[in-house]
Amino acid sequence: MVLETISRIIKIQLPAYLKKLPLPDTIGGFARLTVSEWLRLLPLLGILALLGYLTIRPFLPKKKKQKDSLINLKIQKENPKVVNEIDIEDLNCANVCYCRCWRSKTFPVCDKSHLKHNELTGDNVGPLILKKKIL
Repeated sequence: MVLETISRIIKIQLPAYLKKLPLPDTIGGFARLTVSEWLRLLPLLGILALLGYLTIRPFLPKKKKQKDSLINLKIQKENPKVVNEIDIEDLNCANVCYCRCWRSKTFPVCDKSHLKHNELTGDNVGPLILKKKIL
């Protein structure tokens, strides 16, 4: 059923659509097309533009991914890794590490994703460590 429908579209409806298109014989003929003729051409022009884009897309320059950029632009750049520790008396567990690189799969808790990020980019971002103060 589906293949019959596709076959009918390709063999009957597509040629009928193409025959009815107002394609001028010269480039200058496009300037003389009416608005309704342009509207009838739009689907075909859209498909041709999409096919053209898909054809040249592999040759377009790749954008640099956001994950390769620095996060820490100015804080303690002289240190190999920026890690802050804060003592808190009312903390339920001994240590909690919070992510500051925004790469953690368990965000906001640090999963040490900053290690790979720092290696790839030369950045020095590290976690925020909250420690339970021992009295």
